[in-house]
Amino acid sequence: MTIAEKNFAAAPGEAPLIDPFGRAVTYIRVSVTDRCDFRCVYCMSEDMNFLPKRDLLSLEELDRLCSTFVGLGTRKIRVTGGEPLVRRGIMTLFRSLSRHLESGALEEVTVTTNGSQLARHAQELFDCGVRRINVSLDTLDADRFRAITRWGDLGKVLEGVDAAQKAGLAIKINAVALKGVNDDEFPRLIEWAHGRGMDLTFIEVMPLGDIEAARVDQYLPLSLVRANLMDRFTLQNIDYQTGGPARYVRVAETGGRLGFITPMTHNFCESCNRVRVTCTGTLFMCLGQEDAADLRAPLRASESDAPLIGAIRDAILRKPKGHDFIIDRGTALPAVGRHMSVTGG
Repeated sequence: MTIAEKNFAAAPGEAPLIDPFGRAVTYIRVSVTDRCDFRCVYCMSEDMNFLPKRDLLSLEELDRLCSTFVGLGTRKIRVTGGEPLVRRGIMTLFRSLSRHLESGALEEVTVTTNGSQLARHAQELFDCGVRRINVSLDTLDADRFRAITRWGDLGKVLEGVDAAQKAGLAIKINAVALKGVNDDEFPRLIEWAHGRGMDLTFIEVMPLGDIEAARVDQYLPLSLVRANLMDRFTLQNIDYQTGGPARYVRVAETGGRLGFITPMTHNFCESCNRVRVTCTGTLFMCLGQEDAADLRAPLRASESDAPLIGAIRDAILRKPKGHDFIIDRGTALPAVGRHMSVTGG
């Protein structure tokens, strides 16, 4: 029996995590690596310096960390990166976490992926209890896809989508809205995704990390996107949630669901139930703030989870009300210095 299993089995019913604004924290997004096999223009610099592998939590440590959160009331875990499926041996973590799904302690384990490794992992993800995944896909044009991702192969991603659907995984496509890049393709993306029974969510560019491009040149408000789509589609407001920040409508013409994630034009902070843990064990209580807590030191200090639980509880008491994202010509620096790949999607 691992340390995580011993501690989880022995832990008494811990009080849930409640932040200073009365929000229950029941959802963690865990980055298992900062590495990625793409270099998307809105996410990373082309010449990235990644963390030394020795700084990363081991897969067993990640399991213990996740299990501690489950013992504190976490009901949903999203595994992210970087690209999580490039982490060597990553399926070991999914197999370990599946015990919490089988016991009912955890409602859901999901994954955010760029799809490049899905063809070889989709069936095993399903076998480990994963039922839903998010696939980041901003365009269906192969040349444009290569330009956005710098290194990506659209054919491999589409093969991954095929494999995931064959395995029985429900898929939500995430597309970042990029002004002058893919905004002419949104109707096609909607019809393609909904034609395959997949949800689609558009996401506004966020000011995270220094990149070569100016984000003010990339930024496209989704209020404008929605208004333009209404010239072609009938968008019906629906009461549907997945636990994340998207607000959904139903597209009458396709019958499918369309989500909007709007950190810039209409933030989703009032109902935030999420925290993020990096692959080094750093806990960020808010995606858009720099305040963080080190969980690696208490995790490694003792085989008991007591120091880790104390560090988590102290951190949740510092969870802010919301973020302060700004993108404009007069704001040269990003809202936070770390890239999106550090804290995950």
